[in-house]
Amino acid sequence: MLREVLFAPFSDFEFMRRALAAVIALSLGSGPIGVFLMLRRMSLVGDAMAHAILPGAAIGFLLSGLNLFAMTTGGLIAGFAVALLSGLVSRSTGLKEDASLATFYLASLAIGVTIVSVKGTNIDLLHVLFGNILAMDDPTLLMVAFNATLTLVVLAVIYRPLVVESVDPLFLRTVSRAGAPAHLIFLALIVVNLVNGFQALGTLLAVGLMILPAGIARFWSRDVTPMICIAVASAILSGYIGLVLSFQTRIPSGPAIILVASLLYLGSVLCGRVGGVLPQLFPGRHLEA
Repeated sequence: MLREVLFAPFSDFEFMRRALAAVIALSLGSGPIGVFLMLRRMSLVGDAMAHAILPGAAIGFLLSGLNLFAMTTGGLIAGFAVALLSGLVSRSTGLKEDASLATFYLASLAIGVTIVSVKGTNIDLLHVLFGNILAMDDPTLLMVAFNATLTLVVLAVIYRPLVVESVDPLFLRTVSRAGAPAHLIFLALIVVNLVNGFQALGTLLAVGLMILPAGIARFWSRDVTPMICIAVASAILSGYIGLVLSFQTRIPSGPAIILVASLLYLGSVLCGRVGGVLPQLFPGRHLEA
């Protein structure tokens, strides 16, 4: 009985195997990005960028259908346009950068929804907003895997300046000029991975596979490398259980994955050994001098 519930969907149906492979690829790319977003206190920036890419990704979707290259190109253009415009406004006026970014991403979200509503159908709108990982085809899966691989390779190159800047940005500026290029490259990786999750989870949920696993990892480790490993593992686990839940019930696959990740996050809040509620209420014995 347990085998039929947990393993039969993937052994019997090819589309479920594709979906699981996509979840693993997305987790490998989004997990480390989410950890650095959290360490750099940019979690809300990731959410804003997820909405900012919508117009470009929607235009690419309407022009080329489920063509991840077209959606990635459009999303990158829209995401960088919003980032540059919000930065320009914050430097030219007295408006704070977070307020400027919030204004532009809300306008971008409204423009994207309008484009899909006017030019597409209700099904297109639902697909853009919430995705459909069960409809993943081979070319899209290969593109997702390529973007995840590219993310891991680039992160390995800029890993040290990212870690140092997350801990002590002033020290990095005094000893190296790698901080600014690493930050720009990191922003590009955020957009790439958000668009990567566009087909699977939609623009409204793609950021969930970044932020929630990173939040889970934060309650189980203080070191960056273990946090990245825990984030990736929890994202894969959320994807696997979410796909099984979606297959056995009528819950859409994208929301099911994010709901499972949310439950894991709540469990970590309660039981996590680093700042969890229960460990703080009932601390273990400590060695006494």
